[in-house]
Amino acid sequence: MTTRKGTRQRTAGRIDGRTPRAPAASEADIFARMHQAVLDRRLEPGMKLKEVALAEAFGVNRAVVRRVLARLSYERLVVLRPNRAAVVASPSVQESRDIFAARRVVEAAVVASLAASVSRAALKSLRTLLRDEQAAYARGDTRRGLQLSLEFHRALARHAGNGVLADFVDHLVARTPLVVLAYQSGNGDSACAEDAHAAIVDALARGVGDEAVARMTEHLTNLEAQLDLDEKKRPAPDLATLFAATSA
Repeated sequence: MTTRKGTRQRTAGRIDGRTPRAPAASEADIFARMHQAVLDRRLEPGMKLKEVALAEAFGVNRAVVRRVLARLSYERLVVLRPNRAAVVASPSVQESRDIFAARRVVEAAVVASLAASVSRAALKSLRTLLRDEQAAYARGDTRRGLQLSLEFHRALARHAGNGVLADFVDHLVARTPLVVLAYQSGNGDSACAEDAHAAIVDALARGVGDEAVARMTEHLTNLEAQLDLDEKKRPAPDLATLFAATSA
């Protein structure tokens, strides 16, 4: 038999009979989770990011959400629109090409630097990352595989020991999933090829900088080639037809 006391105990911690919200997330945690959602391809280009919905999801007020969106905008992952909901960034064709061009330059510098001074510990860490990546794809865990593919590129930059280059790589890698989602063709999944990463690590292990640069450049070029980045120019409308009025 249920007593009044038992009922009060079961509803303790509730307000007006409703289950209490989860503890509010910190601003740093919200930023990290939304940033990771972009990397995981869960936030798609053009998706609306409504402040009210985000505030409720994270248990915070809209001021916190606005600050997070502002930080994501600075990272070029979100577009803020006056008097309208923010949206996930949609890179243009030219911007997408520029991102891959920049990655080729920056990541070539990373592997060239790393080849000259790579340590055994760094090689061990990179090979462990490769094994984890391959295992994720083998068991069908594509999301985890993609995470590790992106992490491989960021790990190279960290091991190179140049903080500025590492920051550049982080920024460019974070924007790449939006390019992939916006322009992915039907010819592939735009994922990093396992053998491409292994070839880069092998070149680094032998200390052959030129080969490491060539393998990285080839890898990024192949990734870009999987995308449909052809300009699709629509014919200009015929104004006479556009504004033609039916006769009364």
